[in-house]
Amino acid sequence: MNIMRVEAKERPIDTETTDALVLLSCEGEGLPKQDGAILDRALGGALRQLLQSKEFDGKAGEVVLFHTHGKIPAKRLILVGLGKKHDLGLDQIRQAMGYAVKRVRQAKSVAFTVALPSVVPQGASPIDVGQTMTEGAILGSYQFTAYRSDAPTGKEVKAMTILAPQKDLLRQLSEGIRRGVATAEATVFVRDLCNHPSNVMTPTKIAQEAKVIAKETGVALKILEQKDMEQLGMGALLGVAKGSHEPPKFIILRYHGAKKKDERPVVLVGKTITFDTGGISLKPAENMEQMKADMTGGAEVLAAMRAAARLKLPLNLISILPAAENMPGGRAMRPGDVVKTLSGTTVEVQNTDAEGRLILSDGLAYAMQFKPAALIDIATLTGACVVALGQFAIGMFGTDATLKEAIRKAGLRAGERVWEMPLWEEYFEQLRSEVADMRNIGGRGGGMITAALFLSKFVGDAPWVHLDIASTDWSERERAYIPKGPTGIGTRLLIQFLINRSL
Repeated sequence: MNIMRVEAKERPIDTETTDALVLLSCEGEGLPKQDGAILDRALGGALRQLLQSKEFDGKAGEVVLFHTHGKIPAKRLILVGLGKKHDLGLDQIRQAMGYAVKRVRQAKSVAFTVALPSVVPQGASPIDVGQTMTEGAILGSYQFTAYRSDAPTGKEVKAMTILAPQKDLLRQLSEGIRRGVATAEATVFVRDLCNHPSNVMTPTKIAQEAKVIAKETGVALKILEQKDMEQLGMGALLGVAKGSHEPPKFIILRYHGAKKKDERPVVLVGKTITFDTGGISLKPAENMEQMKADMTGGAEVLAAMRAAARLKLPLNLISILPAAENMPGGRAMRPGDVVKTLSGTTVEVQNTDAEGRLILSDGLAYAMQFKPAALIDIATLTGACVVALGQFAIGMFGTDATLKEAIRKAGLRAGERVWEMPLWEEYFEQLRSEVADMRNIGGRGGGMITAALFLSKFVGDAPWVHLDIASTDWSERERAYIPKGPTGIGTRLLIQFLINRSL
């Protein structure tokens, strides 16, 4: 998908020549101040009549388009509701932009202009608003048509202009746009990777994508092959990969942006299972096709690396992707097998479908050599997360209060919220094994918690957060700026965390 061009300009709204002019308005607040009044006069009171007739009231998700018939240079005017003023947050603006760009595309317009909303969330800067509007528009316009012979052509919205009411806002708006393009482009990249079928997006293909990013951005890249993993003793990752003909890859990317060369890095580890059948503990056939997105965590840490390098963030960052395919076969890992992880801990595999925590155990243990200032893993880890949280919250666990709070704030800012769950040692009783140091499942009760507790045994004393995105990585329906299918949720959270940390 080509990424939409976005720019900010200072120009009178009634002189803007465009296919479509978008106005954002809160419910019950009447016309947007100044801009609305100017346009209403030019249109002979048509906007006021629209409000009086209740054809548009500003409710969240409400969209009305009408033609201007040459009374102003803009061919069409699109009114989009933000919802109630007291509920207005950045994500309401993001959602409104998602609805707006879809309506622009329906009108077969390739470019549009949007006025900066007259009402913004309390404390939101022009940078915040510019970033949010950009994200909503780019993400709302997303389509994946790579394998469709009937793919629509010429219907992409290619450009958006944000009108600033004063010239002194342009610099901040432009910085917000720069960040918004980077975060939205990263999310689009993740959605694309996860939409590709698993016969295309193999561990080898993921490694090729990493090579492209390394070449493009100048970040350092190291790829461990199967023999390298055997020499290091990554028995958990190798055990998961044994049933597949696809060779595993262990991918490490390193970005140095900090002014101090010895500054300890942020390390991101992402679960990268390019297809998960469950292995010998085979999954039900229903919805198994969604398991092509079991690599979402890895795609997101890859995208976060690219965004950090493009934004030239002043920090050190390492992204680690343990990549494999989990398949049944004559050489596949069996329930009851014992594997020895990179850390030396032995694990009794009681369920081969609990493979994510196995590959992450080697990924986290490998990460410890970098002495991370912050260690974050992100993974489509447990079905229990979906049961506990539904589809609107990411499960969060962690050992460091400051890091957890930073992640929470980044999630609120990105509209990708987290909800903290307990990481109590009492739950480890469910992971005790009679034949090894621990087992890889803890029974039905507290499944999300026991999975996180399993991972906690591989992070030493590093400040650590685990994000379970199994609840949010796939959407069963299209929403404002969320497509049906792979969502990429978690990508912007990670990048916003990195942006906040670097300010």
